[in-house]
Amino acid sequence: QVQLVESGGGLVQTGGSLTLSCAASGSVSSIGVMGWYRQAPGKQRELVARITRGGNTNYADSVKGRFTISRDNAKNVVYLQMNSLKPEDTAVYYCNLIPYPAHWGQGTQVTVSS
Repeated sequence: QVQLVESGGGLVQTGGSLTLSCAASGSVSSIGVMGWYRQAPGKQRELVARITRGGNTNYADSVKGRFTISRDNAKNVVYLQMNSLKPEDTAVYYCNLIPYPAHWGQGTQVTVSS
């Protein structure tokens, strides 16, 4: 099994930046595609970015051009660099495996003030 721990969230003003980290442990050799998700209050969890083991990436339209996902396979860490943050980016951010998710971590709160 894989365990996931997200970190790096915080409070930032509109236009600011944050970098989130997701550390994986356990059966990491099985990890292929990884994704960053977010869940805003009262909304469903949504996938915002994904990355293959080889580094191919995809983004939701809402974050394209502002967010960058990357990974360090040697360290089993996935990152999400978030620039030009907007209040609508406020959410709890989670990482997980795709397409067979592991147990969800606690996530990391990102709050963007206007």
